[in-house]
Order: sequence, then structure tokens, then C-alpha cells
Amino acid sequence: MKEFIQTLKNIWSLKELREKILFTLGLILVYRFASYVSLPAINMAEVGSLLENYQNQGGNKQGAGLLGLLSSFTGGAFSRASIMALGIMPYISASIIVQLMGMAIPYLQKLQKDGESGRNTLNQITRWLTIAVCLVQAPSYLTSITQMFLPYAQFQSAYYIEPNSIMFWLPSIVILVAGSVFAMWLGEKITDKGIGNGISILIMVGILADLPTAFIQEVATQTGKGGLGTIMILIEVLFWMVVVLLAILLSVAVRKIPIQYVSRAQARGGASKNLMQGARQWIPLKVNAAGVMPIIFAQALMFVPGLLTKVDDTSTFLAGFKNVFSWQYNVLFALLIIIFSFFYTAITIPVNQMADDLKRNGGLIPKVRPGKETADFLDDILSKITLPGSIFLAIFAVLPALVYGSIVQTDRFALFFGGTSLLIMVGVILDTVQQINTYLLNHHYDGLMQSKLSRTSNV
Repeated sequence: MKEFIQTLKNIWSLKELREKILFTLGLILVYRFASYVSLPAINMAEVGSLLENYQNQGGNKQGAGLLGLLSSFTGGAFSRASIMALGIMPYISASIIVQLMGMAIPYLQKLQKDGESGRNTLNQITRWLTIAVCLVQAPSYLTSITQMFLPYAQFQSAYYIEPNSIMFWLPSIVILVAGSVFAMWLGEKITDKGIGNGISILIMVGILADLPTAFIQEVATQTGKGGLGTIMILIEVLFWMVVVLLAILLSVAVRKIPIQYVSRAQARGGASKNLMQGARQWIPLKVNAAGVMPIIFAQALMFVPGLLTKVDDTSTFLAGFKNVFSWQYNVLFALLIIIFSFFYTAITIPVNQMADDLKRNGGLIPKVRPGKETADFLDDILSKITLPGSIFLAIFAVLPALVYGSIVQTDRFALFFGGTSLLIMVGVILDTVQQINTYLLNHHYDGLMQSKLSRTSNV
């Protein structure tokens, strides 16, 4: 504990790092404040209480789970009818689209190789595409908060303006688009002048914002059962800590491929000889190279099976796909995650280019010939480690459904036991801590995660 306090003092003593952290915290407060500003045509207090009552009704548990999942990425702004209801997710969707299109469109491939100017152009394309995505998602969101609840008489008082009029739709769409663009600007400013990846930090903050409320609801539900409920709360906390630890291991797990470099030294008189470098390097292939992208892709497609209920609304099997905690939803969800893990890893890890770069720089894998054989070797290793990685990722994704009802009693708290929420929190925190460590180590301070053993071995 004493060393941790000293590390915090070291962080505060570095002016540049201190200013970056304070700047990041300031913009986070702005983002959280904006998430509580409601659309002008909607009574936020009325909508918030009515939505909460609606979600807690026994017959609407399916909608509550899905709405809670969407709301968790915006820090509750989605369910509060806030100007930031769309949050940063349209920018994430636009980034994914540009990344996937870059695999097929030569112009985008050229921009990716053009260095700083190419990246600036890609960023500009992503920004404009974000606005286009907002123009699609904003009307969909307004439809969900009007048509979904208008049939209920108690929701009529939540609107200052007739929700089917142009005076409601047009200003609301403009404000929702502006709110999402503002969130994108905040994220980019945090990346440029703050600490960590700004877009990821805003998503993490939105997720963490719902954690205290979800935990308090879970405590209230469990303690209502008496002494046994208190014991269950302790079990849940311990189990959640184990899950977080496993998520960290999944995020940092790598398979190291040894690399030996050969340099050609030109001797005087025109003769040359090969010299083997003494230091051996590694290629770290991540067990979960795709990160949370397979879960995001799978979640995007999981809305499709739910639409089939409009074809046959009497089928209980199809109705299960509308409930994020049903076995139908989670079995298909897990299979899609495994498939997308292989797909995304294949398109983002260029083994052929890695093999060519090794050959060009005089690097080789022991007992493996340079060129195509090296590419095949890397592809084979990547396939072998992706399989267990994708299975563990699928388990994390469906874990909320496994613990809900058996261990955890509230759906909001169950969502924190896995899925995108947990993996994003773990990934962003690890990345931010790594950046802080880099600042500290550059100024000859011990990092946040540096142990006595590592410091002793470096002496």
C-alpha cells in the first residue's frame, strides 16, 4: 500500500502527466453532465420514472434486458431520453464500417498506407460516416421511445409536444446527431491532449456509471431474503473479482514466436560474411487477437432473429431471441462469436505481410524457412490459439445469462459479469495504465503494475 501511495505521488509530481489526467477527468465530467440533459420536447424526470417502472413489470422482462444492454453503453442516457442518447456508438459503427471496407476498396487501402495524411483522410471519412449513421439511428431511437410506450396512457404526460408531429421529430433528430458528434469530439480531444484512448474511455465511463446503481439494486434484492442474502452478496463480489481476473488474463495472453535475426556485415576488401545476432526477439500473437469485435458483430446480428417474431408471433422458440437471457439467444450468440473471432482475426492479422517483413529484415523463425513456409507456420499457430480464445470469449459473452437467476438476481447487475461491458472495461483500464506506466518509466519512476521482482531483475 505504501508503494502504491508513492506511485500516486510520482504521478502527481509530473506536471505533463498531471495536466493530461486532469484534462481527461474534466472532459469526462462534461460528458456525464450532458448525458443528463433531456431532449427539449420530453420531460426527462417523467420518462425516467416511467421507463424504470415499465422495465420492472414482470411481463416486460425481455424488453428490460435488451434496453439495459443498449443503455449501458451510454451511461443511462439511452433510457433517459438524453441529448447524448446515441452516445459514441455511431462513431464506433462508422469506424467498423471503414475498417471492413478498407479490406475491399483499393482507395481506402491506399489511404491506410499513406502515413499521417492517409490517416487524417480516413478520420475525416469516418466523421462524415458517423453523421450518416446518426441520421439512421436517431429516427429509430425516437420511434422506440414513442411507438413503444405511446399505447400506455401513463406515458402521455412525458411529452411536451405531440410525439407524432414534425415539431417533435425534426429538432430531436438534429439534437441527437449533434450530441453524438459532440461525444466524438470529446473522445478525440481526450486522445490528443489527455491520457488513453478517448473514445474507449467514454464507453468505459458510460458502462461504469451504471455499476453503482446496479449493485445497489442487487444488494436490496438479496438482503430482502435475510442472512442468506448477505452471504450471497459476498459470494457474488468474490465471483465477480475472479471473472475480472480471468478477463485480464484473456486480454493479455499471448503466444510468443521466437525470432532470430541475421545481419550481413560488409567486410573490407569486398568479402562478406553472415553474423548471427546474440539477442533473440519474439512475435507476440494474442490469444484473443480480435478483442471485443466478435461480440460487437454478433450483437449487431442478434437483432435479426428477434425480427422473425413479426412473422410468427405465436412461436415461443422465436420469442426467446428477444430475451438476452434466454438459451436460444445465447446459443446462437456464442456460435456467432466463435465464427467472427476467426473471421476478424483472419482479416486483421496479415501473416503473409509479417512473413515478407521478416524475410526483408533478415529475420527467421528457427527451423522454419523464410517466405511462404513462415506465413503458413504463423497462420497455423494463429488458428490453434484462436480456437480456445474464441471459446473463452464466447463463455464470457454468455456468462451474464448463466449467472442471472442462479447467482445474480437482477438483470442489470448480471450484465457486468461478462460480455462486451466487462471486456471493454478491462481493456481500456489496462491500456490507460500502460500509458501512465510509460510516462513514469520515462522519468525513472516505478510503474503502477511494476513488482519488486521485476525491479530486482532489472538491476
